[in-house]
Amino acid sequence: MKAFRCAVIGCGNISRRHTEALTASARAELVAVCDIREDRAKAAGEKFGVPFYTDYRELLAREDIDSVHICTPHYLHAPIAIAALSAGKHVFTEKPMATTPEDCEAMIAAADAAGKYLGVCFQNRYKFINAKLRELVLSGIYGKPVGGKGIVTWYRDIPYYADSGWRGSFATEGGGVLINQSIHTLDLLLWTLGDPVDLRASCGIFSELLEGNIEVEDTATAHLRFEGGATALFFASNAWKNNSPIEFEIQCEKALLIAADDELIIRAPGKAEERIADTTPKTDDKSYWGNCHSIIIEDFYAAISDGRPFAVDGKEGKRALTVIDGIYKASGFGPRA
Repeated sequence: MKAFRCAVIGCGNISRRHTEALTASARAELVAVCDIREDRAKAAGEKFGVPFYTDYRELLAREDIDSVHICTPHYLHAPIAIAALSAGKHVFTEKPMATTPEDCEAMIAAADAAGKYLGVCFQNRYKFINAKLRELVLSGIYGKPVGGKGIVTWYRDIPYYADSGWRGSFATEGGGVLINQSIHTLDLLLWTLGDPVDLRASCGIFSELLEGNIEVEDTATAHLRFEGGATALFFASNAWKNNSPIEFEIQCEKALLIAADDELIIRAPGKAEERIADTTPKTDDKSYWGNCHSIIIEDFYAAISDGRPFAVDGKEGKRALTVIDGIYKASGFGPRA
């Protein structure tokens, strides 16, 4: 018998990564699903042979459920997480952890009060080359980090926002390209360089196609300054023509480290370029989703089993939201400006 009986709340596209990870897990098993759309909840329940619900509160009333995975629209992450934690369940939530730093704090407080684990799905931290890059930076082997770069240039059309019923609105999505598509890359920068002490930023709707159809930003740029003098350039846009590979680089005093799709590239002056292949198992995930959902989910339950802290807990999940909030305020864009 597996140690953890788990439920998935929200049966949209990303839930597939969670349901598949749980069915393949050595520690956890899927025992229930939930979605406000009965057709989606029923389809998921029948696929995995588990009961389905349309009201998450009814699901949380089950005493035999140990943990819930939250895969709902962003604005529901905090209230469902707090309700689940208060009901004595562990919580593993999709990004963003919430839509505001204040909601993140409320989730952390609920987890502390309940004595339960709260995990956030920043799965790209578990990609081998991203973790290796950070390891090399923190080791100091190439000197201190002096700069970082994170660039995300993707494409989202009007139906992407309109058909969802919640994207494109600050009230329900919490923001645009910053909080949805590029938050993973921002998290990698912060995970590697730390929390910025200052930032300058600009946000807006730059696409003529999206202008008038969404209220959230489709493009954002920020310049971050860290303690010790390192700086980082962060740029994200949904106004490009396709989903280009993410650019994640760290410039150290003695080398430039580049995390490409399938390898870590190290360029040091006077030395031959070094390439370290990515050893992360391949999946059929969209390349820009990353392919580490199963790895981070298994580690979440391993952490609970071992009684050790989980690497991407609520405090870690809040970091990116805090910087995103700062970007909105610095740029004068959106209701939190």
